Amino acid sequence: MSNGMFSLEGKTAVVTGAATGIGKAVSLAFAEAGANVVVADINEETGAATVEEIREKGVDALFCKLDVRSHEMIASAIEKTLGKFGKIDILMNNAGIGRPRPTVEMSKEDWQDVIDINLSGVFFMSQAVGRVMIRQGGGNIINTASMSAYIANYQSEQASYYASKAGVVMLTKALAAEWAPYGIRVNGIAPGVTLTDQTDWIFKNESKEAYVKEIMAWTPLGRPARASELGGACVYLASEASSYMTGHIMVIDGGHTLH
Repeated sequence: MSNGMFSLEGKTAVVTGAATGIGKAVSLAFAEAGANVVVADINEETGAATVEEIREKGVDALFCKLDVRSHEMIASAIEKTLGKFGKIDILMNNAGIGRPRPTVEMSKEDWQDVIDINLSGVFFMSQAVGRVMIRQGGGNIINTASMSAYIANYQSEQASYYASKAGVVMLTKALAAEWAPYGIRVNGIAPGVTLTDQTDWIFKNESKEAYVKEIMAWTPLGRPARASELGGACVYLASEASSYMTGHIMVIDGGHTLH
C-alpha cells in the first residue's frame, strides 16, 4: 500500500470500462494505493476476473454491469456502490470505443455510438456521481481523453473519435470550474497509442506494419505505452498529491504531440 500524499487508503473508486485495458490497469493502480474499487463494465466475465485481481491487492472490490449509455444502469451501479461502500471518492470515466471510418462512409449509428459512449457517457456518469460527491462535500473525477483530442492523426480516419475526445477535454474544464466550490476536482489524462486488448491486433497485423512504423516514428520514445504506465498519473490525480490541480489534462503520449 502507498502512504503519504499519494495514499488512497480507505477511498472508494468507481472505474468505468475497468474490465480490461487502461481501465483495468488504473483499477489495479488504485488498489495498490489502498482504494477499494468498483469495476463498472459491460463485460461480466472479464469484469469478475478483474475484481479477483484487485482483491489480491488486499482491498475490496465490486463488479457492476454498466453500459454508460443507460441511465438506469448508471443509477443501479451508483446504488450498489453506495450500498456496499457508503461513498464514492473517485470516479474514473474510462469507458470508450473507436469506430474508424472515412467520414463519407460513416453511418449514423457508428457516429452516435462513439459520441454516446465516449462523451455523453462521461457527462451522464459525472452528473450522477457529481450529485453524490456534492452531498459528501467533495471528490475526484478523472476522465480519459486522448492525444487525439488535440491532433487529428492523418493515418487514421475517425472524425467521431477525435470529436468525442476533444469534447471530453472541454467537459473536464467545464465541470472543474462549476464544481470547484463543492470540493470536487475534475482532471483527465490524454494517452497516446497504448497497447490494450483493443489495439493489440494492430501491432500483430502484418498489413498494419507500415502504419505502426509511421506512428512510432512520430513518437519520440519510439514505442506505444503499456496500460500500466498510465496508472501512476491517475493515482496522482486521485490523491492529495494533486490537491491544487483541477481542470487539467495530463498528456501521456511518449512525446507524440510535441511536433
